[in-house]
Amino acid sequence: MPRPVLDESHIHPAIRDRVATQHQDIVKEVQAAVTAHAVVVVGMGLNPMPKRARAALNAAGVPHTYLEYGNYLNNWRRRNALKMWTGWATFPMVFVKGTLVGGATDVEKLIASGELKKLLA
Repeated sequence: MPRPVLDESHIHPAIRDRVATQHQDIVKEVQAAVTAHAVVVVGMGLNPMPKRARAALNAAGVPHTYLEYGNYLNNWRRRNALKMWTGWATFPMVFVKGTLVGGATDVEKLIASGELKKLLA
């Protein structure tokens, strides 16, 4: 089922460029990392869930790249661009071979079921 995204025809022409380009530097940085690495964890400081995802990957012997963007007190506007791009509202965002697989508990489930190894094969 496709997720709903506001059609461009319903965005006033005067703001379309701003909507399309706001904080795209962070999105492009994550896109480049996801293209270059098999497993990417995108997180933020002070949040225990990115640490939990990384610990699970480390325990499973899965190398990964970690990108951290601010914490609860800063960079939230920039992080919003990632949320809008992915549709995933929380951190971490974990990508495996270019596919968003969810957050920490989702990665733990993939590891426990053996599916993560299949995705990486």
